[in-house]
Amino acid sequence: MSFPNKKIPLLRKKSIRFLWISLVLAIVSTICMFFYVKQLLTNEVEEELRSTEARVENSITENHELYQIPPVIEILPVSRIGEEKLKDTLIFDPSQNELEAFRELTTFTSIEGKAYRITVRALIVESEDILIAVILSYLIIIFFIFVFLFYLNKASNKNLWLPFFNTLNQMKLFSVSSENPITLNESDIIEFSELNTHIKALTDKVRSDYKNLKQFTENVSHELQTPLAIIQAKIDTIINGDWLNNLQFEQLSSIQNDIQRLKQLNKKLGLISKIENDQFTNICLCNLNQILKDRIENLSELYTTEILFENIDDIILKMDGHLAEVLCDNLLSNALKYSLPNAPIVVVLEKESLIVKNQGKRALLKPNQLFQRFYKESDEVKSTGLGLAIVKKICDLYGFQPSYRYTNNEHHFTISLPKQ
Repeated sequence: MSFPNKKIPLLRKKSIRFLWISLVLAIVSTICMFFYVKQLLTNEVEEELRSTEARVENSITENHELYQIPPVIEILPVSRIGEEKLKDTLIFDPSQNELEAFRELTTFTSIEGKAYRITVRALIVESEDILIAVILSYLIIIFFIFVFLFYLNKASNKNLWLPFFNTLNQMKLFSVSSENPITLNESDIIEFSELNTHIKALTDKVRSDYKNLKQFTENVSHELQTPLAIIQAKIDTIINGDWLNNLQFEQLSSIQNDIQRLKQLNKKLGLISKIENDQFTNICLCNLNQILKDRIENLSELYTTEILFENIDDIILKMDGHLAEVLCDNLLSNALKYSLPNAPIVVVLEKESLIVKNQGKRALLKPNQLFQRFYKESDEVKSTGLGLAIVKKICDLYGFQPSYRYTNNEHHFTISLPKQ
């Protein structure tokens, strides 16, 4: 099972990337700093040990005196010259009354024919304290530099990307049906300037194509009405004549039905086009109870099927009045066309839903395609296949949610309404 990638704002993503890069650099630089400073302190301790050893050797040569400062300096006569040794060791320090870590340098020298072993030691704890202090100071400095650069980088990116966000906001407000030109701020950044230029050209082209398509659709819809009406009138005249035989009468009747269907198809496609182009702007408060009562009364005059209406208090919706009537008409007409003979239609209007129920022998085979254009479950009933597609368009326009389910041998078409 795949999950969609979570979307995050551009500046936040860039800031998160900055945080990770900075964190990695801080860790790597701290590790490098630790070993570098540690090596410097080790070299410094060794240099101090050799300096002390040289001063001790010089004192023996000049003063012929062996002196001890345990555990820092120890001088012992030996029988032979050995190899120089440099190591870390633990020695009990009486002054601290505990074991301490020392860096120890052991050398051998011959002075006036006598061999001596000179051991000098330096306390390592102090160097470790210095190392910790240096690293902590470095981390504190890095932290404040990081915080400063983070907010500086964030503010800088915000100003840098400001033309892009302004363009994005203008695109969100863009509408092909609006006459107001899109306003894009000028930018001194080449990429943003080119983006604005192409967006301006694209939106102008989209508006021009939309106007041409809209004009073409309106012209076709309007121009088709006249020839269809003329053909219908001529066929009516021929049918009413006395010289037709039965075959000719049936053929002309079929043509007449096809013309009527074509007129309905043209009308509904024009309605869908107007809904998609947001041409229904006569928004008012519609009493859905009263609209349903009126539509049920009108349909009862055309159909013998009983329509039962169950409702509670008045449901008021803010929408175009004509579209509210079309929504109710299409739901009721669909139920009447596909209901079983002599089975009543039940309309239930609740606070947050409108449900239309009609009895059926079986559930729909492809309910996911129910609200698509020209989809018909079967050809038994003559229909344009656009009624429920128009319902879906109206629901999308006003934020309603249409759904279908089959239960207890009934088709349930539900429109989820906004909370009152």
